[in-house]
Amino acid sequence: MIEFVLDSRSKVNTYLQLVQQVKQALRVGLLAPGDQLPKVRDVAQSLAINPNTVLKAYRELEIEGLVAGRPGVGTFVERSLAGASLPNQAELREDLVAWLHRAQAAGLTPEDVIALVETTLRAALADDTPHKEPARAE
Repeated sequence: MIEFVLDSRSKVNTYLQLVQQVKQALRVGLLAPGDQLPKVRDVAQSLAINPNTVLKAYRELEIEGLVAGRPGVGTFVERSLAGASLPNQAELREDLVAWLHRAQAAGLTPEDVIALVETTLRAALADDTPHKEPARAE
């Protein structure tokens, strides 16, 4: 089950942070069709937010066709956002965890890592040339 966290320094509305976290969990396979989202009151209590904020997030997800509410039962995932690349993500995640350990050892803060990833991603997407693997020394 997903566990929501809020970034109080973020300029993103609280309900949108919840929506983004559900979408990320759907994209990486942490949530799948049939899974139940946490109860509104539980999320509101654990995050110390208004239950209407959680309801707004769940409604947004419902409008997008990602979840469906069942009165008296809860909110359930209807469809996944995981693509064909999902089987490859486990290996990539291991590589990323190793890289994050190296970044931490190099003194990067979480904010430094996010800035580095976001700027590098933007630059890579702007680059029109196809990605080539670097030559390996033999």
